[in-house]
Amino acid sequence: MRWAAAVTAALLSAALAAPAQAKSPIWIDVRTPHEHAQGHVPQSLNIPYDEIEQHIAAAAPDKNAPIALYCRSGRRSEIARQTLLQLGYTQVQNLGSYDSLR
Repeated sequence: MRWAAAVTAALLSAALAAPAQAKSPIWIDVRTPHEHAQGHVPQSLNIPYDEIEQHIAAAAPDKNAPIALYCRSGRRSEIARQTLLQLGYTQVQNLGSYDSLR
């Protein structure tokens, strides 16, 4: 019976930790590497919008993970958002321009 209590405790710990982990989005800057180098959200990944389909699986293997996209104006991040939705990603937000996030 001790193993059942240990398993239950482990499952409960994982369940309680999951919501906290789910709140932290994967930030993706869909601008060019040159734009990204000039300034970006700390810890954001740089995947240009026209390369998102080829590189997203490495950055976000979980299609239910929250993803926050941004660019210079919001246009490229919206294109990337639509691409990710078509690929089956479920929690994708276009946060618009980098300037509005600074």
